[in-house]
Amino acid sequence: MQIRLPHTDGNIKLHELKGRPIRPEGKAVSFNRTVYAAAHVVVNPFATVDPWDASPRVDWDATLAFREHLYKLGFKVAEAMDTAQRGMGVDWPVARELIQRSLRHARSVGGDLACGVGTDQLAAGPNVTLADVEAAYREQLGVVEAEGGRVVLMASRALALCAKGAEDYLALYGRLLHDVSKPVVLHWLGEMFDPALRGYWGTTDLARALDTVARLIADNTSKVEGIKVSLLDAKWELDLRRRLPAGVKMYTGDDFNYAELMAGDASGHSHGLLGIFDPIAPVAAVALAELAAGRNDRFRALLDPTVALSREIFRAPTRHYKAGVVFLAWLNGHQDHFSMAGGLQSARGAAHFARVFELADACWVLANPELAVQRMKRYLSVACGIDG
Repeated sequence: MQIRLPHTDGNIKLHELKGRPIRPEGKAVSFNRTVYAAAHVVVNPFATVDPWDASPRVDWDATLAFREHLYKLGFKVAEAMDTAQRGMGVDWPVARELIQRSLRHARSVGGDLACGVGTDQLAAGPNVTLADVEAAYREQLGVVEAEGGRVVLMASRALALCAKGAEDYLALYGRLLHDVSKPVVLHWLGEMFDPALRGYWGTTDLARALDTVARLIADNTSKVEGIKVSLLDAKWELDLRRRLPAGVKMYTGDDFNYAELMAGDASGHSHGLLGIFDPIAPVAAVALAELAAGRNDRFRALLDPTVALSREIFRAPTRHYKAGVVFLAWLNGHQDHFSMAGGLQSARGAAHFARVFELADACWVLANPELAVQRMKRYLSVACGIDG
């Protein structure tokens, strides 16, 4: 199969597909890493009339079916996280319903998930106080715990604005952790994912921020199941990983370096909580099965090629990576349209999506090459007038 694709140099080039999708055969195997796929949300494009100005209407059947797809491959789901457009098209009322529906759905199908808890019902502004932030966190914690769910404690834009320094973070997080009913996963999301989180943990000096996080975990070890680090720089993750108390897991959120970080070295390895596992789930599942079987070279041979795709999807401005994730969900037949909450399908251009298509083909991620080509041609015809 061949398709004409636009490139950033202004030329249109012919791409010949490999057409060799990789997927698991038979039942999912147990991984030797704890692995969460942060899952996207499927909107209802007919009911979402004004995507810039109103909450999206969610296609609940398609959204929950995608989570079941991930469960069947052996993944846990990180629900209502950044990949689900929290704070970028999906507001707290929609996220709350997503959490409630997903937890109930998981119980019905035997799935396993953890849910994002933040403060996005609270608009960050100059009058917001630490007490306001704590109340917002507690409201969301109450929703997840009322459903018996586990928590990923996400970073807060409002806290980044009103905290005066590291001690404010330590005190507020400490109170929350003291009261949670189950150990949580902490979430350190870098400013490349959300510019409003610049200076999180009370400083723009990452070494000092890391010291604060290490202190928080050391003081609350029994209430911290793990921490997800999303800084797109393996150095900081490795540094913190070596300092974690026994029993506290490092979850890589590094969509640039996840293959090597999960493979690990003599000093240890990272587990995974990644947005890229949404679009590459079948290939990643096969790779993780090889890792569990002790075939590390085969794991790297399968997963390493996906890193180029991930680096393109998560390239700057990184916060728009969700467009690539949803685009591949559409190409792979998990939804019938390429529409997103907030109209964010417009956040990237045709040449980017063409490159995503090429790289997805190169690492065997296009689940149905014929369908993918058909949909890519339809997209290009509308987006930039390329036919055939």
